Amino acid sequence: MEEKLLKISDVAKKAGIKDKYLEPYGNYKAKINMEIMGELKNKPNGKLILVTAITPTKAGEGKTTTSIALADGLAKIKKNCMLVLREPSLGPVFGIKGGATGGGKVSIGPSEDINLHFTGDMHALTSSINLVSAIIDNHIFQGNELNINPNRIVWKRAIDMNDRALREITIAQGHNNGVVRQDGFVITVASEMMAIMCLAENKEDFINRVNRVIVAYTNDDLPVTIKDLRISNAIYKLMKDALNPNLVQTLEHNPCLVHGGPFANIAHGCNSIIATKLGLKLSDIVVTEAGFGADLGAEKFLDIKCRVGNLKPDMAVMVATIRALKMHGGVSQTDLELENVEAMLEGCKNLERHLENMKKFGLPVVVAINHFASDKEQEIKALTKWCKDHNYVVSFLDGFIKGGDGAIDLANKVMETLETKKSNYHPLYDVNLSIKDKIKKIAKEIYRASNVIFLEEAEKNIAKFEQMGFGNTPVCIAKTPQSFTDDAKIYGAPKDFTITVRDVTLSSGAGFVVALTGNILTLPGLPKVPAAIKMEDE
Repeated sequence: MEEKLLKISDVAKKAGIKDKYLEPYGNYKAKINMEIMGELKNKPNGKLILVTAITPTKAGEGKTTTSIALADGLAKIKKNCMLVLREPSLGPVFGIKGGATGGGKVSIGPSEDINLHFTGDMHALTSSINLVSAIIDNHIFQGNELNINPNRIVWKRAIDMNDRALREITIAQGHNNGVVRQDGFVITVASEMMAIMCLAENKEDFINRVNRVIVAYTNDDLPVTIKDLRISNAIYKLMKDALNPNLVQTLEHNPCLVHGGPFANIAHGCNSIIATKLGLKLSDIVVTEAGFGADLGAEKFLDIKCRVGNLKPDMAVMVATIRALKMHGGVSQTDLELENVEAMLEGCKNLERHLENMKKFGLPVVVAINHFASDKEQEIKALTKWCKDHNYVVSFLDGFIKGGDGAIDLANKVMETLETKKSNYHPLYDVNLSIKDKIKKIAKEIYRASNVIFLEEAEKNIAKFEQMGFGNTPVCIAKTPQSFTDDAKIYGAPKDFTITVRDVTLSSGAGFVVALTGNILTLPGLPKVPAAIKMEDE
């Protein structure tokens, strides 16, 4: 669809952003100077709506398109709304998923710019991460005053691309190139620097978090931080512009902030606190999203981001499709076009579990069903009845085809929920629980695991981190997004399964520990036919 966009200065004016805070990057995108928060600090916050979803399938759910449609729908009914989304990573753009700017009439633009280089945030992050690695290896080469053990360096290089060949590498081979050691890359969006960017409140908080990052251990088993390397100001110089949120627009010319994009399966899956708080000051309603299903993105949004940022979400929107529900009910991808009410209702067990989980956080919730042409009348009736029988408000939307007009019903039902149901938001767990107990609580209450096994490496690191004083931090669980379990092949709403925690790592600057489950990788690979190749036919 051809994008007909307003000049970004006009979008800023519509959002109530003065010219002096606008830093244009061409005609259709801009940075917002965060000095604006000084002017807005006494303005009351708007309402915060989280858009999340059922466990993702190859059938598609449409969480981003629903978020955009809802924002446009709210604008149609004359509500002052701000959409706040994550930045796409080049890994998925050229890998499996393709772009992440919506679709059809519910997209944000300029879409190609946003999906690719945008305003340079990902490049700044990648450069910052690799600066730290370069400084570490140079420090060792130049005499190693800090007594860093080359075999105990925990900081990895980064690339914003799915490149499995870089997961494990040997560096400094050849003459006079430094100390030969094993190293590896993570994808930029899974890095601690991305987490810090998205959790920092301001410049000072960012620098303090960066200084706390543990990058290695000495030969005496003492932690070495970025503060010890004395490069936090250099990192800030690289990241200065990237810390400012990006302003773009929907195809219906409604303002959208796009900033930060950690993956929810291997990181905490939410856009920046900076962008979210700016949106809450500029509008009456903020629509935001968290990555993958509610067991991952929403849990981390509610247990990590909201806790750190002192955010109080008002409600959630749970996205599903009849196609995806049928897949969770056992239907193969090739048969999704065929009517199958029974399978769809079986798949509703997955939907129900996610809805129950939102209740555990004290959030009112509306079910949003993305309508497909293949949806059958009997399936629609049965799903509507299921929602009514279980006391859930449901709305079918046609945003992809109709834009904001296709989400007016959803917008009205969201407004009715905001006006009649009060949020009683609270995190799932007390951060003062032990690391193992926090992991167990998420695994058992959110995933519905009957047992959690900690392998030897995980046990060792948990004990070490608690001894170092990091026991009272939130936990970020890295897990497959395709199942409640740690096995991507298990759909639906499984019970009586075991979650295996193979390792636990520390993100001291971000302020959480990461539990690695199953076969989850911090640098994905490309599929047999990457999206990059499919672009050849465009």
